[in-house]
Amino acid sequence: MDYFTNITYLSLEGHVELEKYRYFYFVISLIVYILIICCNSVVISVIYTNKPLHEPMYIFIAALLCNALFGTAAFYPKLLSDFLSETQVISHGACLFQAFCIYTYAASEFTLLSAMAYDRYVSICKPLQYPSLIKMSTVKKLLFFCWFVPSCEIGISIILTYQQLCKFKLNRIYCNNYSIAKLSCGDITTMSTYGLIALSFVVCLPVIFIIYSYVRILDVCLKNSKEFRRKALQTCFPHLFTFISFCVTACFEVINSRLEGNMPHILAMIMSAENLVIPPLINPIIYGLKLQEIWNRIKTMIWKRKIHVFSH
Repeated sequence: MDYFTNITYLSLEGHVELEKYRYFYFVISLIVYILIICCNSVVISVIYTNKPLHEPMYIFIAALLCNALFGTAAFYPKLLSDFLSETQVISHGACLFQAFCIYTYAASEFTLLSAMAYDRYVSICKPLQYPSLIKMSTVKKLLFFCWFVPSCEIGISIILTYQQLCKFKLNRIYCNNYSIAKLSCGDITTMSTYGLIALSFVVCLPVIFIIYSYVRILDVCLKNSKEFRRKALQTCFPHLFTFISFCVTACFEVINSRLEGNMPHILAMIMSAENLVIPPLINPIIYGLKLQEIWNRIKTMIWKRKIHVFSH
């Protein structure tokens, strides 16, 4: 028993069935990660360097993309090193830290999306009050809330998970709080109960608020002209697409956690990683293409670089 209660390293068993094609998976994962970094960084830099884009809507978009870079930084470097390593192990502390970062990324995604929904709701439903309701000071407070509250709630959950371990095999390719808790020697009832409460605050409440906001937006759109509906849809579509895609991928992760061991291994690995692949890769493309101001700035930046290259 002394051996088990002194376990300090975990084995990521999710790589076992990926071993045969690990170099192929390494190349694919590396390409995806490079694309995520490049696509998100381009849109963030365009918003940062262009003062006309220093408006609440674009600041929230930049914050959302920064959050994606944070979440994927906690996932891809370890994943890539594991594909090149003969053994896939991680210390208990590092595993909890990875889980904290990934969970904070997911929770902050929902709170940021709810802040963006509020911005769109005020812009479309209360346009005359927009300057007074969505000031830069308000934006800063919302961003602080969107990152601080989730990190605190997830931090408490991680602290409750930190117990002595009686098992060391984690059947995943990255650290998941619920899976780590199941390896502990002690009772995890308190952690599970707190996890459900935290989930309701950082996921359920934002989702309900976003749905409510868009019901109100839809109601206003139906009462206005076709041109008004077109403009409203143009600004709301990227946010709606982001919200739906993240909800779907988050559901995949929850289903995979609860049905662990009851589905094909490859399918389980794909489902567990989707929220760290699809939203971070698709969001900057959607926002860059659908929001005309961002797309125009990107084209201008590319055109200027071409002129600079050819002039030399």
